[in-house]
Amino acid sequence: MTNTSFADLGLPAALLRAATDLGFTTPTAIQERAIPALLEGRDITGIAQTGTGKTAAFGLPLLAAVDPDLGHVQALVLAPTRELAMQVADAVTSFAAHLPRVDVVAVYGGSPYQPQVRALQRGAQVVVGTPGRVIDLIEKGALRLDQIRFFVLDEADEMLRMGFAEDVDTILASAPSTKQVALFSATMPAPIRRVAAQHLNDPVEVAVTRAASTVTSVRQTYAVVPFRHKTGALTRVLATSDADAAIVFTRTRGAAEELGATLVERGVAAATISGDVAQKDREKIVERLRAGAIDVLVATDVAARGLDVERIGLVVNFDLPGEPESYVHRIGRTGRAGRTGEAMSFVTPAERHKLRGIERTIRTQLEEVQVPSPADVSAHRARKLLAQVPERTQAGRLSLYTDLLREHVEAHGADPLEVAASLLALAVGDDGPTSRAEQEQFEAEQFEVQRAEAKRVAAERRSGPREERTYGDRRFGDERGGRDHAGARGIRRDAEGTRYRVAVGHTHGAQPGGIVGALTNEGGLTGKDLGKIDIFATFSLVDIRKPLDAASVERISRARVAGRPLRITVDRGAPSSSHDSRRPRSRRD
Repeated sequence: MTNTSFADLGLPAALLRAATDLGFTTPTAIQERAIPALLEGRDITGIAQTGTGKTAAFGLPLLAAVDPDLGHVQALVLAPTRELAMQVADAVTSFAAHLPRVDVVAVYGGSPYQPQVRALQRGAQVVVGTPGRVIDLIEKGALRLDQIRFFVLDEADEMLRMGFAEDVDTILASAPSTKQVALFSATMPAPIRRVAAQHLNDPVEVAVTRAASTVTSVRQTYAVVPFRHKTGALTRVLATSDADAAIVFTRTRGAAEELGATLVERGVAAATISGDVAQKDREKIVERLRAGAIDVLVATDVAARGLDVERIGLVVNFDLPGEPESYVHRIGRTGRAGRTGEAMSFVTPAERHKLRGIERTIRTQLEEVQVPSPADVSAHRARKLLAQVPERTQAGRLSLYTDLLREHVEAHGADPLEVAASLLALAVGDDGPTSRAEQEQFEAEQFEVQRAEAKRVAAERRSGPREERTYGDRRFGDERGGRDHAGARGIRRDAEGTRYRVAVGHTHGAQPGGIVGALTNEGGLTGKDLGKIDIFATFSLVDIRKPLDAASVERISRARVAGRPLRITVDRGAPSSSHDSRRPRSRRD
């Protein structure tokens, strides 16, 4: 256990103050080793996974290298996905809270150019972006790297896996050779070491692993819940929890806002934070949470970074995270500093593979539990009331109520125990037959969950064995024989949406993960929008569930996979002789 504090790392006063405001006291292993080296001007290679505190490890020294009096880009952080770019930009902005003249801008595909260009024109000193959008802005003349002082490659192995190797080389070559470089990667394969050897100067190597204690103090459970029943399930989980406060994670900003509003309508003291909430408003909401004015915070991954509130005893993953590593970040909001906590994840019947990916990442098997029923909610509330009886009895002055009860029992010939039970039911909001109807509806829903699970298991048994490869939390199978491409005419009969063709294939080195990354980064798409991806020798076919507009087609067409532009078009089919016999070598399910 280190005795080093953040005050010992040599950070400038404004950055130390920001770190203290965010709750940083003792540095993690990578922060303790990387921050002093970077402050000394050394290049570093950091072997570190998500959850080790690497964003602060490079974000704080990066800001120390920025001159706020100069209105041009001085620091660039490259991230493989727009979600990570947004998270890093949000974190660096929070670190710059006491540097009022330093501006941070996130640039990524799937969003309009003009706001990003205007931010650069206003003199932003720090840019966090994805490789494709950074290159586009360089080519447009909106982003110049000739005065870059500090360069960060975050999750370098992921960038190479997604096909950004050529883009990374191009961007690095566009910056001055005198720049300071920090490269972070979960692994250090030969291609990453070649990048380090070519672009880093005598780097310090820092290798750390995520502390196992990140999740050991948290009881982790999951419940199988169909999507349309999630909100009701969440309400019952919150109503039966003994935690002082809870944080509920959703995948998107829109889902967070909708869910937060619904909880408030149902009488829950809730608030919502997302990446769009200004830092000042975020601080106010967090302070209300600490003070007990609100008990439930609905948040996205971006908004919850750095959040440490002692009252949080429960984390609910309303939506499973897109990446298993994000799960560790989320449940780390509870069970902190020696405290214990609980984390429950809602898993739809079709998300079992995501759950298994999380379990492999944390090397722990989650416990399956049932969502509380309406009867469970009433019983929980009644027990809490009964627990207060001894104290209220001791307080005295009950004669008024005993006299009224005696009169009622004598007048109606009632059973005193039944009267007490009725009063208890009324006190917890159990009105009788209507509550029974709610319980019956819940039981019907549970039957539906069990039936869906049984169908899934039966379908897996019928399909027989299947070879699979895993890319992150996505599954890619090799279904022998493939399917014929001819005659599809854009709309698939066996999938929802439109079938598109992209101009990269096996002969170019294309992989499913690279195509997925390019589509989500540049097309504004999510994993849910994508169906099967079939990779042929010279092209690939992609099912996209919602039509792409012209602007999205243009952005995706410029995106590169394996060094080639995608040039996406609606697939119109073709004679089998010209399409590699219509038998894909790789397929994403």
